[in-house]
Amino acid sequence: METAMQLNPVRTRLLLPFNQPSSRVENQAVIEPPMYVTRPRSRNPFIEANTRQVDIHHLRNECVVPVFSKDNEITISHQAFIETVWEAANTFFRGETIDTPEIRVSHIIKGRVPEAIHKPVDMLLEGDKTMYYERMAFCLEVPSISEDIDGSPLNLTIGGVRAYNHENLYSKKGMEKFKIFIGFKNLLCTNLCVSTDGYLSEVRVMSISELAKNVMKLFQQYNMAKHLYMMSAYKDSYLTEHQFAQLLGKSRLYQYLPIEKKKLIPEILITDSQINMVAKSYYFDNNFKVLTDSKEISMWKVYNLLTGANRSSYIDNFLDRSLNAAQLTEGINKALYGDEEYAWFIN
Repeated sequence: METAMQLNPVRTRLLLPFNQPSSRVENQAVIEPPMYVTRPRSRNPFIEANTRQVDIHHLRNECVVPVFSKDNEITISHQAFIETVWEAANTFFRGETIDTPEIRVSHIIKGRVPEAIHKPVDMLLEGDKTMYYERMAFCLEVPSISEDIDGSPLNLTIGGVRAYNHENLYSKKGMEKFKIFIGFKNLLCTNLCVSTDGYLSEVRVMSISELAKNVMKLFQQYNMAKHLYMMSAYKDSYLTEHQFAQLLGKSRLYQYLPIEKKKLIPEILITDSQINMVAKSYYFDNNFKVLTDSKEISMWKVYNLLTGANRSSYIDNFLDRSLNAAQLTEGINKALYGDEEYAWFIN
């Protein structure tokens, strides 16, 4: 049964038109954290690897926020990032249902309060310890905006990645980096479908208000209809078994090409271990395996085999590889109709 909680944006005027003075944005006070629609989840996580699931309450109340060590200026926290994207989504998609964020974290950084510096480890109390997560990824599903492609239900999904290991926390406060995306989640397998115009790989900002503006700009530039049309077309294109084997073999060969030759071929970010996962899934995936006795597989299934393997990526590489899987699929699909750019992978 679904439990609904009232959606109350905490900064209803945070997201102003882009030509408004930024000072109006900065002066908005945070009264209380936002409330979310809570829905039970039993599906697989959108990313696995070495991650664990946490909730927004844990980030707000049980984690410290790292600072830039030379001037002690605070960084934009994980929870502030999530809340900013949630508020932007709630503003841009007004009237739509937005689920509670699914949050995955990794690489815990532990510390102590000053009073516990000299305590032996076995005498530390919970109040003596501090912690934060170096890497965090999250997704917000918008289930009221959905589509179906070849029997796969898709929900509009918004999210982002923050990785403190990409910041120089030993310096003074400077530009902070974020990754944000808007695309679709395949509910059969929780794979994320990301497009070029729905992804910003490095948003560099100094404040939450700048971050909010970049999120809104991403929403405005994203062509949802084009993205869905492109993915839907994959179900009508097919790779033969030989072409699929060529794709896997060439993907592994790509890693060892001479530099000059590699420059002539589109980049591929999938790892050898992920290629092995794609090969295994070709025969054994519950949703996208090749049909028994069939000698061909649709590009829609190939795409989902690639995005499924990508769920084993570390958080900071996850979205870049998601986009790369989309670019590879689009390029291979064009190669089937005579385009030369990605033809090397299947010839």
